[in-house]
Amino acid sequence: MKHVRMCESRGIQVEKVWQEMEQEAAKIRSREPGLKSLLDDVVLSRSSLGEALAVRLARKLAREDMTREELSPLLFKVLEDHPWIVASAARDLTAIVERDPACDSPLHPLMFFKGFLAISTYRISHQFWISGRCAMAYYFQSLASEVFGVDIHPAARIGCGILLDHATSFVVGETAIIEDDVSILHEVTLGGTGKETGDRHPVVRSGVLLGAGAKILGRVEIGEGAKVGAGSVVLADVSPHTTVAGVPAVVVGRSAEESPALDMDQRLICRAEGACQSETSQG
Repeated sequence: MKHVRMCESRGIQVEKVWQEMEQEAAKIRSREPGLKSLLDDVVLSRSSLGEALAVRLARKLAREDMTREELSPLLFKVLEDHPWIVASAARDLTAIVERDPACDSPLHPLMFFKGFLAISTYRISHQFWISGRCAMAYYFQSLASEVFGVDIHPAARIGCGILLDHATSFVVGETAIIEDDVSILHEVTLGGTGKETGDRHPVVRSGVLLGAGAKILGRVEIGEGAKVGAGSVVLADVSPHTTVAGVPAVVVGRSAEESPALDMDQRLICRAEGACQSETSQG
C-alpha cells in the first residue's frame, strides 16, 4: 500500500486553540448563568486542552461500570502520556470550525458535538489497543457506541483533521483506514463483506467527502479528493477526484473541488446535464 497520510504535521498550535476556547467559555459563562458550573468544571478551571478533554469525556462516559472518579485519573494519564491525542483533537477542532457553518468556535465541539467526542474516545481506545490493553480498548469502544451512537473498532486507523458531522450510526470496521482531512456525514459505514480475515475494510484517502448514509464495503480504496454521494453503496475502488453515487455506486463525474472534504459541497457534478440531482447540504 502506498504511503498513508496519518496525522501529518500541519503546524497546529494546540495552545492557540486552547486560548480561543478559554475566551469563548468566559463569554458564554457571562451570558448563560445556567452553564456556569459546566464551563467552570470543563474549561475555566483547567490549564490545558488535554485536561479539558479528559474532564469532558469523563463527564460524558461515566456510569456505574466506571464512575467519573475512576475515569478521570485514567483519562488524565492517557492524555498526559500520549500528547498526540491532544494534538489530534486540536486538528479536529480546527477542521470543524473551518468546515461546519454551524460552528464558529473550537469550544462548541468540545462541549456540544458528539462527533468530536466520539472521535476523541476512539483515539483513546486506539491507544489502549496499540499498547496491548485490548479489554480496555473494547470497553471505550462500547462506551462510545452506547453514549454517542458511533461504533469504531479500536484497531482502525484514523488520521487528523476529521469532521464527523452529526455522527449518529457511524460504523468503522477493524482494518479500515481513514487518512487526514476527511469529512464524514452521519450513518456512514466502512464495513467488510463477509467472514474473510485480514485487510477487509475500506481505505479512505485524504480530502474525501462521504455523504450521509454512504456504505463502503470491503477492501476498496476511495481515492484522494473523491466524493461519495449520500445513500450510495460502494463495492469497488473509486479513483482520485471522482464523484460516485447510486446503488451500487457508479461514476457520475469529477469532483469539482481539489479537496471535497474541505468545501463540504455535497452536490453531484454529473457527466451529462440533468443525469442526477443535487443533494441537500447538511449542517
